[in-house]
Amino acid sequence: MEAPLIQLKQVWREYPSGEGTIAALKGIDLDIRAGEMVAIVGASGSGKSTLMNILGCLDRPTSGSYRVSGKETSALEPDALAALRREHFGFIFQRYHLLGELTALGNVEIPAVYAGATPDARRTRAEAILARLGMADRTGHRPGQLSGGQQQRVSIARALMNGADVILADEPTGALDSRSGAEVLRILDELNTEGRTIIIVTHDMKVAERAQRIIEIRDGEIVADRPGGARTAGLGGEAAKGPRVGSGRAARWRAYADRLREAFVMALLAMNAHRLRTFLTMLGIIIGIASVVCVVALGEGSRQKVLANISSLGTNTLEIFAGRSFGDTRSGRITTLVVSDADALARQHYVAAVTPTVSKSSTVRFGATEASALVNGVGEGYFEAKGARLAQGRFFDDDSVRNRALEAVIDENTRRTLFREFPGSPLGQVILLGDVFVRVVGVVAPQQSGFGSSQNLNIYLPFTSVQTRFVGSTSLRSITVKVTDDAPMDVAEQQVTRFLTQRHGTKDFFIINTDDIRNTITATTETMTVLIAAIAVISLIVGGIGVMNIMLVSVSERVGEIGVRMAVGARQSDILSQFLIEAVLVCLVGGIAGIGLALSFGVAFAYSGSNFTLIYSASSIVAAVVCSSLIGVGFGYLPARNASRLDPVAALARD
Repeated sequence: MEAPLIQLKQVWREYPSGEGTIAALKGIDLDIRAGEMVAIVGASGSGKSTLMNILGCLDRPTSGSYRVSGKETSALEPDALAALRREHFGFIFQRYHLLGELTALGNVEIPAVYAGATPDARRTRAEAILARLGMADRTGHRPGQLSGGQQQRVSIARALMNGADVILADEPTGALDSRSGAEVLRILDELNTEGRTIIIVTHDMKVAERAQRIIEIRDGEIVADRPGGARTAGLGGEAAKGPRVGSGRAARWRAYADRLREAFVMALLAMNAHRLRTFLTMLGIIIGIASVVCVVALGEGSRQKVLANISSLGTNTLEIFAGRSFGDTRSGRITTLVVSDADALARQHYVAAVTPTVSKSSTVRFGATEASALVNGVGEGYFEAKGARLAQGRFFDDDSVRNRALEAVIDENTRRTLFREFPGSPLGQVILLGDVFVRVVGVVAPQQSGFGSSQNLNIYLPFTSVQTRFVGSTSLRSITVKVTDDAPMDVAEQQVTRFLTQRHGTKDFFIINTDDIRNTITATTETMTVLIAAIAVISLIVGGIGVMNIMLVSVSERVGEIGVRMAVGARQSDILSQFLIEAVLVCLVGGIAGIGLALSFGVAFAYSGSNFTLIYSASSIVAAVVCSSLIGVGFGYLPARNASRLDPVAALARD
């Protein structure tokens, strides 16, 4: 005799109850052969639903043996049990358990998605089954647009999608009117006539009488196993069954891609169904990503602004003085620092500008106003080296230096002091420096000093004029060298030291590298950027925790959906990927929205009239997108893992 398709031996199913246990099934022995139509009947609480769950591999027996086609199920892993449900069983539920976001066609296709069927094959088969069940004109309707009988037909079509050998029907007519119920039973008769094994769980003896065998269960034990009543002959045939979905099975990678696409679509549908909740979940990510991008842009903008300001102050300069240091008493007698040194340095590739400098304190007079001032003899490149800007007039040029012109450029302090009572412009006016008359040709705009602001009166003349008319010596007080922006200051200092030491035969000078100011300010700016970025990252983490909490709520709300997917053959990895994709999508869309918000902030900032500019970097934007995705993975994994490890029976019961 042919071996039973389904075989149970001494199957017990016990549940914890207080400090002990309660047995829902007690030593069940049952054989069901292929092609049989069996009805399991009993009162509520008798254990018939528990038995059906074990038969469908939705639940495991506490003890005993359960074999399907000779295969022992007790030792199978969850994914192996999912494969059994996917390939051998089809479920018809009393409450239909259709997914509200999908059409009738989409609901029917789900088992084939997890079975790895190609899109064309599963669509063709789903349409054929729905057409056979009289649903050809309802394939694009969602469950809410269908009557109860139509929903049950969709549920039957879903059970047939993978060519199941065994159809498990749990109270298939319980939620239907008599006409719809009779139609469902007629369909089950047809399926049995085609050779499928039908197991109906019901409390209605009229329904049970249509089966070949009636198994009565009471208090967890089988109390009767008798033949059923006469059964109407089925109208279907082999041609009506259609091809098994396995004939259109896709390659492994394609099947995996299809499952991911299905998970992606379901994630989008779930997000769309709960738009407000999705937006609130995204809000923390949007704020966090926008903060990070803006902080990086602000930091880079402030860094560039600081560097530009520092450059305008002339702090990327080297000041070369005679002597060993400022306290060297012999520095006044050292005359080796001369103009030819400055000319030679000007030809070096790392030098942007060079100016000799000499200075002398003197009394300055204009009209009745007299004051003490510092007379600075400089070259035409001094103003470029120091980043000076004109408020009025002009700077003196190379001809002025060569001709020892008595032309003066004064600073704002000098203009206010000497020309306070003078109504006109100081340009062209003659002032008396000591006993030398000089003409004012320009006024320098106010400028902060890298060493703090100064209230001294500064008057600038060609250094040749100061040497001949004020100092009476060709030696220089110092040489100011402006280094090119692409040359490291410490390397430039080493080069200048080596160069002048070779020219003088000894190191009779010292150098002040004013780049230390830039380094200090830049380091401070970077520290502040890191600090603010850390605050933004904290907001990202808070947003991530919000994502995790919302996803946990989402899992609890969609337990029924998870149970349905598991019942039709979804693997744990399929459930995990679906919820993980949803979490990543929430964070990714939130990240993109955050980037858009940050860029909008930059545009608004630019239109505010501020001379400060936010400088966005592609790397920070890419990092923000990656960061938002990682948040989705990191904080979405726990809820997704919890969803994938749900018990199918418990999940279905909570729907």
